[in-house]
Amino acid sequence: MLEDLRELWRYRDLVRSLVMRDLTVRYKNSVLGFFWSLANPLVQVATITIIYKYVLQIGIPNYSAYVLCAFLPWMFFQMSLSDAGESVARQYDLLRKVYFPREALAIASVFANLIHLLLAFGVFFVYLLWLGVSIQAGWLLLPVVILANLAFVMGLAFFVSALSVFYEDMTYLVGVSTSLFFYMCPVLYVTEQIRNKMIPQHWQPIIWEVYHWNPMAIFIEGYRQLLLPPFHAKNLNDLPIEPRYIVISVVLSVAVLIAGYAFFNAKKWQFAERP
Repeated sequence: MLEDLRELWRYRDLVRSLVMRDLTVRYKNSVLGFFWSLANPLVQVATITIIYKYVLQIGIPNYSAYVLCAFLPWMFFQMSLSDAGESVARQYDLLRKVYFPREALAIASVFANLIHLLLAFGVFFVYLLWLGVSIQAGWLLLPVVILANLAFVMGLAFFVSALSVFYEDMTYLVGVSTSLFFYMCPVLYVTEQIRNKMIPQHWQPIIWEVYHWNPMAIFIEGYRQLLLPPFHAKNLNDLPIEPRYIVISVVLSVAVLIAGYAFFNAKKWQFAERP
């Protein structure tokens, strides 16, 4: 694995070129460019806000900011896995003709989406200032959460990209899985509702524990607690993340990254031999 990493480092300019190519192709002949990638989450956040805040009356101040803060990293997760699933398979002819580290394709697809996430957060900060949300000290720790989030997503992307070469069903499986996984993350709701409202009291300790073993749920909650002030609404108070859950999420993310990279490297020289 160390030798593969050294080889990948020698091809770092290729990774950079692949990232730029993905960004260029995505917005080719587009007038609004990057802002189209914000259109989908903004429309969905607006719809969710109207339903939850004004129809269901969830009662959280600046609820749209809490939803958008979660929706942006979720889109990074979803789009990275979707693009990674096609990253190797769509370059099949190239793989049979030219030598380069195959993992560069999966890495480039994730980093292209990471750039979108960073740009989207730039717009999000402007939105927060427009709402009157004051600058939080936690904003300085945002790169730490993004780095841990990146490790988790990259590890899964290695698995998805390698398996998609041999099993075309992976494209559909990723779509279905991410749709279900969406409801296991605090995007439409806040984590505190799990303990207070969403499940019977006798199940709360078990569900609360299992739920917090989900790294994406912890990362999304981390983004919210770093970027937004604590909320108080309808007997629902903001709860801090327990340090042990943060440690568990980081450890799991690093483990997924290492396992995903090892799995990809074990399969990558079989790509050109697929039937």
